[in-house]
Amino acid sequence: MPRDISRRAVIAGALAAAPLAAPRAQRGTMIRWWYHFDNPTATPDALVQRFEQANPGIRIQAERIPWGGGADYDNRLYASVVANNAPDAAMVKLQNLTRLLDMDALAPLDRWVDAWPGRTDIADAMWALHRSPDGKRHYVPVQYVVLYLYCRQDWFTQANLPLPTNFDQFLAAAKALTGGERWGFGMRGGAGGHDHWASFALGGGASFEKGGLVTPQALAANRWFVGLGREHRVFPPSAPADGFRQVIDNMKAGRTAMTIHHVGSATELVGALGDAIIAVPVPRGPGGRGWTAFGDGSNAVFAQGRNQEAAWRWISFLSAGEANVVFNQLSGQLPVTASGQRAWTGHPERFIRASSESVPLMATYPQSPKTTDWTRTVWPQTTQRALLGQTEPDEMMRVFERHFHG
Repeated sequence: MPRDISRRAVIAGALAAAPLAAPRAQRGTMIRWWYHFDNPTATPDALVQRFEQANPGIRIQAERIPWGGGADYDNRLYASVVANNAPDAAMVKLQNLTRLLDMDALAPLDRWVDAWPGRTDIADAMWALHRSPDGKRHYVPVQYVVLYLYCRQDWFTQANLPLPTNFDQFLAAAKALTGGERWGFGMRGGAGGHDHWASFALGGGASFEKGGLVTPQALAANRWFVGLGREHRVFPPSAPADGFRQVIDNMKAGRTAMTIHHVGSATELVGALGDAIIAVPVPRGPGGRGWTAFGDGSNAVFAQGRNQEAAWRWISFLSAGEANVVFNQLSGQLPVTASGQRAWTGHPERFIRASSESVPLMATYPQSPKTTDWTRTVWPQTTQRALLGQTEPDEMMRVFERHFHG
């Protein structure tokens, strides 16, 4: 996508281990850093204070930006670049990468990463997932999660149902646990809900390769997914518009038996449900295929910034040693460092186990500017219409195929 076209598109969308001492930042430097945490009460103030004490020439201005299912945060980030008012550093996701590169928004980090002692505490596989299409490194991983299936273990036991490992068991359980003001599955049809769809459509045989969204297998998998709501009615009526807050609140209130999210919501759910809540990998589709989203979280340094070395010091601090553990205690996700993972006690063991067991199913979405538009607008708008019976499931998939491949 040409840079000027990308910028016009963004404007339209927007209006709807400590690092090496080698890099020398200017003294008295102010670094603006954008972040988002699921927990609205979590604050990075203690980390900022610790960093500033160790780096007296640098001050951090931490700015919490509303997440809004990702769309709000993304729109503000892209708009800030267009307005030449980007932060010096910000939390980012892989789905942003190609759009930000297309906008010439990111500073390459290779010279600092290569010289950074903290680099080896992050697995090579993690670095590989975060490389840019040109092979350079523009992101520093800071947190991660793997999506899995939350289940009301007590309801499954009462109904003598197995925790689902495949689509058939999932559907049987969802139907058996639906009745009155209780539904089998808390489907997220609003912002961020593409991760729910992907576990069933991609796990059922669809792919993002050219033609891969409209094969007979892909169409059948999507019909099955839409049928969960339209035919079997195992979703709450609000599901087509529900976002993160709604699906978690429904589970906490005892309205749903299952939903898909990650370890970041474990503490909140345990606080409401105690030992009744458990997690397992998302069910596998026909032939044993499975798919779940790798929930990445990184920091990047922005090219507009005048103090990129100082910004690097800050983001590398957050991805090293004890600071990375503290950061993930705030974010509710998992440390990217091997040392932090060995010492991690931030979540009950059953959710860590479910995360580990889900790694073989872990995958990422295409690194394309089209993915950003698909997750923010095309997927939720098209899926909502399909779930409400305003378009057919096969047409939904044809819309997705045209979006990615013309």
